[in-house]
Amino acid sequence: MIRSIALRMAPGLFVLACLGCGSRSGARGREAAVPRPEDELRFEVLYKQNCAGCHGAEGKNGAAMDLASPEYQSLVDDSSLTKWISNGMPQTQMPAFAISAGGFLTERQIGVLVQGMRRHWAPPPPVAQLGRPSYAGSGTGDAMRGSTLFQTSCVSCHKASKQEITSPDYLALVNDQALRSIIVAGRPDIGQPDWRNDKPGTPLRDQDVSDIVHYLASLRTSTPGQPYPGHREGAE
Repeated sequence: MIRSIALRMAPGLFVLACLGCGSRSGARGREAAVPRPEDELRFEVLYKQNCAGCHGAEGKNGAAMDLASPEYQSLVDDSSLTKWISNGMPQTQMPAFAISAGGFLTERQIGVLVQGMRRHWAPPPPVAQLGRPSYAGSGTGDAMRGSTLFQTSCVSCHKASKQEITSPDYLALVNDQALRSIIVAGRPDIGQPDWRNDKPGTPLRDQDVSDIVHYLASLRTSTPGQPYPGHREGAE
């Protein structure tokens, strides 16, 4: 009797067992469909997750450099972009993203970011601008001459405004290369002109940019955001 009942139940138990196996197999399939972070190779996703917070959703209108600027894209080379993304930019808020430098991105993902920027924002050739200052400066400059140039070429926009880049607090957050990049490429997303200046016939030369950068660098302080030497409590 017991054997007869068992034989009648066997087909049903077999079906249930198969359904259970199928359910577990489906769960494993769904788990396998979720990509690992290092397997993500879509530029739009990588840029949104790692870059948009500072550089803006479309490469502009962010707190940091306007990456969508054709002038900037034609100025900076692939190796420099790769270096800054991989290792960060010293003396700025730009962090390192490469796994080898403590970040979360593989070399391949960083390559996707660089090539994606080129594909979306680089201007068509020819990219060179006649007389345009170089991306990297010579390392020498005259701060006194830079002060004079700042007054004639920059101060009309930067005096007593939200763009007051002579503030020691701002200068503590940006290094000389970043200053040079902004001066040469401009920030079209916020209306800042590039090296050609907003005054007809007064473009900045390579040495002019170096001198202005050295002038701004001379205004940095070792105690940004803190009372400065000689400051008295309660003094205006």
